[in-house]
Amino acid sequence: MSAHFDFLVIGAGSGGVAAARRAAEHGASCAVVEHGRLGGTCVNVGCVPKKIMWNAAGVAHALADARDYGFDVSPAAVDWAALKGARDRYVADLNRAYERHLEKAGVRLIRGTARLLGGRSAGVGGERVSADHLLIATGGVPTVPDVPGAGLGITSDGFFELEECPRRACVVGSGYVAVELAGMLRALGAEVTLLVRKEHLLRTFDDMLREALEREMRADGITILPHAHASGVRRGADGRLEVETVEGNVHRGFGTLLWAIGRHPLTARLGLEQEDVRMDAEGHVAVDEFQNTNVPGIYAVGDVTGRHPLTPVAIAAGRRLADRLFGRRPERHLSYENIPTVVFSHPPIGTVGLTEAEARARHGDAVRVYRTEFNPMYHAFTAHKRRCAMKLVTVGPEEKVVGCHIIGIGADEMLQGFAVALRMGATKADLDDTVAIHPTGAEELVTLR
Repeated sequence: MSAHFDFLVIGAGSGGVAAARRAAEHGASCAVVEHGRLGGTCVNVGCVPKKIMWNAAGVAHALADARDYGFDVSPAAVDWAALKGARDRYVADLNRAYERHLEKAGVRLIRGTARLLGGRSAGVGGERVSADHLLIATGGVPTVPDVPGAGLGITSDGFFELEECPRRACVVGSGYVAVELAGMLRALGAEVTLLVRKEHLLRTFDDMLREALEREMRADGITILPHAHASGVRRGADGRLEVETVEGNVHRGFGTLLWAIGRHPLTARLGLEQEDVRMDAEGHVAVDEFQNTNVPGIYAVGDVTGRHPLTPVAIAAGRRLADRLFGRRPERHLSYENIPTVVFSHPPIGTVGLTEAEARARHGDAVRVYRTEFNPMYHAFTAHKRRCAMKLVTVGPEEKVVGCHIIGIGADEMLQGFAVALRMGATKADLDDTVAIHPTGAEELVTLR
């Protein structure tokens, strides 16, 4: 049995589905191949369930602050099972919604695992499907280190399978996932130790952000251990997990060990060698600015490319690709500059553009930085303080804003508008001429001196 389409997408994550639906809107015949739950990492074990858990952690923090605002609230532990059940039902609803959206768009969903056969075709079960244009959007999965006993730990995928909040947890990593899950676990009742391989968390972020976050995480009671490179895991005599490090230390007493050391692309069993598609040493599919691989008619978007592994990036790249291929917009493509991002830590981080260090390396003495740190009004009333910090990085005599970095309450929501301003080429004078909204944290960004 065989079928041919204008557009064949392998992977029904955010990028693949967005590309297929947009192509179908342009009149292309489309099919999507998926062996797992629809929605990919974001819907099932990423953005969506993570944000739910982050919201729950935020409620826990609010309950802790409630007495300072005059509420007589007794300490309460989260009903983890109830939270997990509600979260999982919501995700299942999204899975069904994704399927309905594909059906409504006229996109055929093919269930199964695809393997490329050459000639822009793939085998899925007993069926052979081919297309004029083939998109690889298979995403990635969490990485587990190759050390003795690593299988005793879980990954971020496993975090969403936990049936109860662990009493003591060890998180290994220093990036988005590590700091987000460490913060959630701590807020929901766990004692948390974070093992960081090098000196700092979030090493690619602006210094101000990572320093402020480390301070806040420690204030929340999270133990952060830098220069702790895990070399092995074992189960101790008490049944708890023990993590040994290259430095010769052993950290004991954990009920849960969570690896958050990065992700790798799902390309190993895809059969890319059948098409001679070029990959890097880590297995990411190499693409140009138009998402083209080295093979005509084969493209890739999303985490599988290793470029800004963020859901909105995959969606934007997929839609632009479909516009280019089927919407008569031959120059349509995604610019990977000035992509805003948020870390759902406690407090959250919002950042877009160049860090101060990057700007100085690129522009030297033409860089001028504006910075503030303050206690937000919400915490004027609370015993537990959580400060905000903000930075604008500008370049040249016109002081064009090339970087905006925020950590604090509301950073996740306020960044979007400032990202638009930065992308449009806003200067410091443009921000200064904008009337402030008072009393908010965001007003600080238009009143910096």
